[in-house]
Order: sequence, then structure tokens, then C-alpha cells
Amino acid sequence: MNAPALRPDLRHIADWIAPDSSVLDLGCGDGSLLAWLAANKHCQGYGVEIDVASVTACVAKGVSVIQSDLEAGLSGFEDNAFDFVVLSLTIQAMHNVEGILKEILRVGRTGIVTFPNFGYWENRWQLLIGRMPVSETIPYEWYNTPNIHLCTVYDFERLLKRLGMWSTGRVVLHQGEKVDVLPNLLGSLALVRFERA
Repeated sequence: MNAPALRPDLRHIADWIAPDSSVLDLGCGDGSLLAWLAANKHCQGYGVEIDVASVTACVAKGVSVIQSDLEAGLSGFEDNAFDFVVLSLTIQAMHNVEGILKEILRVGRTGIVTFPNFGYWENRWQLLIGRMPVSETIPYEWYNTPNIHLCTVYDFERLLKRLGMWSTGRVVLHQGEKVDVLPNLLGSLALVRFERA
């Protein structure tokens, strides 16, 4: 039996994950990605989530989940324990971005991170007219946002390089559709696959 359809960004992530892989999904939300991967690609894995309601939703879907704060690191996982480690729409809210990227590639062979692209033209326009951006991918006002580290597609790839990592794939989306032309300007959501250089 197949799991329900995935939202567009998770569908692209699932396309990158090979059948029968082991997957760790950090900030897994309700476990939709892991449930879909188990049903459609025979993957096994764990989710890590801090929110109690989301943990409950994972359990209801049959997803193995650990309730934990990612800021504490991934010390509960052994080196190279997973084929893929996913961090979807969470990195911008993390205090220690460099630390979590290093941990992703300590416990996994391949990392996949998604984040709102602060370089998207609408965000730039809102800054130009003197306002902090509020958009589909950055839906909070400046005073109540959990987002503390906003970056552009190019900023993220520069950080990977500085950390001795390299991008092995990138998809930039806007409203669920792939953006191939001027992705840092026209795309509101970035997905980056990376490994050790």
C-alpha cells in the first residue's frame, strides 16, 4: 500500500534517495517522508523531532521517531550509520549550522538540506522597500520568526565548500515548480544534496 502523495519538495528529496536505503530525517515533522520512503522504496530509518504532536503523528504512521532537540547534536548515532540524512526546512532555525552539517556527514554518507532562499526576488524587493520579507517560504514576521540564519542558494554552497563538502545535486523550486533559469533570484526554496569533498 502506498503512502499519501508528498508535497513537492519532499517528492524531490525522495527522488534522490535510492531504494532500500537507510535514512535519518532530522526535524521530520509528521513523518510523511519516511512513511512514503518505507512504502514506495523499501527504505528504513528514523526520524528526529522535538514537537510532541509531530512525534505522535509519526508513531501513528508507523515511523520510528526519537524525540530530541537537534541543537544537542547527533551523539546517539554512530558514524556512517545512514545512507542519507535529511534536514528539511529546519537549518535556518538552528543555532549551530556548521555543527549540524558536520554531524550530518558524520552519521551519513549523503546529506540533503532544504531551506528558504533569501535571495528570492520577492524577498529582495521587500528589503528594498524597507520591510523584512514575509513570503510562502518565510511566513513569519521579524518579531516572531524561528528563523535565525537565512541564506541564499549561493551562500549555502559557499559554506559547504568552506567545510570541505561539495554539492552533488541542487533543485530550486517556487510554488512547487522547478526553477532552472536564475534559480537564486527566481526560486523561493532550495534543496541541496551534498557529500564530503
